[in-house]
Amino acid sequence: MRKYFLLAFAAFSVAGYAQVITDTTKAAENWFNLDPNTNKVNGVSTERTYAELLKGKKSTPVIVGVIDSGVDFNHEDLKDIMWTNPKEIAGNSIDDDKNGYIDDIHGWNFLGGKDGKNVDKENLELTRIYRDLKKKYDSKDEKTIAPTDKKEFKLYTDIKANFEKKLNEAQQELTQITFVNEMFTGINLEVKNQLSVDSVKIQQLKQYKAKDKKEEGLVAYAQVILMRDTTYTVDYLLNQLDKAQEYYEDQIKYNFNLEYDPRGIVGDDYKNSYEKNYGNSDCNGPSSLHGTHVAGIIAANRTNNIGVKGVGDNVKIMSVRAVPDGDERDKDVANAIIYAVDNGAKVINMSFGKTYAYDKAAVDKAVKYAESKDVLLVHAAGNDGVDVDKNIFYPCRKFADGKKANNWIEVGALSWKKGSDLAATFSNYGKKTVDLFAPGVDIYSTKSGGGYLNESGTSMASPVTAGVAAVIRSYYPNLTAKQVKKILEKSVDKDYKKQMVTKPGDKVAVKFSDLSSTGGVVNLYNAVILAEKMSK
Repeated sequence: MRKYFLLAFAAFSVAGYAQVITDTTKAAENWFNLDPNTNKVNGVSTERTYAELLKGKKSTPVIVGVIDSGVDFNHEDLKDIMWTNPKEIAGNSIDDDKNGYIDDIHGWNFLGGKDGKNVDKENLELTRIYRDLKKKYDSKDEKTIAPTDKKEFKLYTDIKANFEKKLNEAQQELTQITFVNEMFTGINLEVKNQLSVDSVKIQQLKQYKAKDKKEEGLVAYAQVILMRDTTYTVDYLLNQLDKAQEYYEDQIKYNFNLEYDPRGIVGDDYKNSYEKNYGNSDCNGPSSLHGTHVAGIIAANRTNNIGVKGVGDNVKIMSVRAVPDGDERDKDVANAIIYAVDNGAKVINMSFGKTYAYDKAAVDKAVKYAESKDVLLVHAAGNDGVDVDKNIFYPCRKFADGKKANNWIEVGALSWKKGSDLAATFSNYGKKTVDLFAPGVDIYSTKSGGGYLNESGTSMASPVTAGVAAVIRSYYPNLTAKQVKKILEKSVDKDYKKQMVTKPGDKVAVKFSDLSSTGGVVNLYNAVILAEKMSK
């Protein structure tokens, strides 16, 4: 699975494509920070909290580790809130603080080599496991398998079937999207030429005189897609199709390609999950859009009067690059957690996940280490619209021995919409596994290379929650990670609990309270009130 960033143009088949891209009702730009009561928006009450409860109060800086694709630490809204290693001298190629990482000024990159090169595209874990097992079992059948290998052989057959299914689906999606893209490209040119216009909107489609029945059908389809927002153009639609086409091309070329393995770039002993000192200091990396967006949600500068405002007002962002365009590797995730903990992070955001684990023991050990050091882990539940009580995604709070981490918060995504559309259509859910929901649809935040954009996903809901946790740890530093977790869960906005919503991934109506253990939405205002009581 890719990072929990909802690629709306690529997450659905062409058949459902029009519905996805024509949902054009706009959310307020800063909606996730607004208040359900005073602003009538499904936010977490950030602005109200600072104005009414935290004004004049003292706080201490809190480091939040962002384990992700990297963070653009030069962004105008992030450069002043980045964590800077106080014991490291930039650019001298010396490990000044002797922590095993040379020139780790703003964090570390576990996806890079000592020569400065970086891993960008990666396989899915499904592909990596299948490749390993294929070498051993490809020419064998169940009758020839030794009794000691039967369990592993069963895993091989299951993974092979799943791999072939997923690859076939990606190939079919690419074929459909490519076909539609080519057709729309043609009709766009035809309309422009016939009507002598530079851009084609729904008005021009209505005026266009089609040459045949096939063209009539295509024009009608384009009108359906554009009718809900008259500002949209066919050029915009083509741009979305280009992105969808690129997404599936990358899946086939990289995610599902058994011949592609970029790990040689890193140069580590991959089989040794407990090797630590590899990677490089490029914690921005080649493609940091996802991590940069996440970082801005947590703590984009609230005082510079530009761009956006993050949830936290006294936060330092530590960038730990461990998530490529593809599935993260367990070794890197474990080391990223340990690095963040050892360098002072009190909250770690993890907006990523996958359906297979390679070395769960290594990640479990790192999670336990974070727990022993009083560090809170906040994790995105995922964008598959499934019940994670029944479908396991990794990493997860449940250890191999059945016990659970007490420093872990699992987050589902909330929409800014009202009524039945309250839960994000893509969000994973789980009465036992997901703790709470947070804003995760059309979240406006920082973009790598400068600027800002809207993105959706539980990847956005997790940093909203991490930002709330960071505020509590900043203003009430005497509270432990377990106490902060308890505060966030006990203080959720429960006004949504009885709301009937459309269950993500389904058309069934359920109570919102059925989607998580708390049945509520994280709320900073309520959390501060409870933290004030608990801290005394």
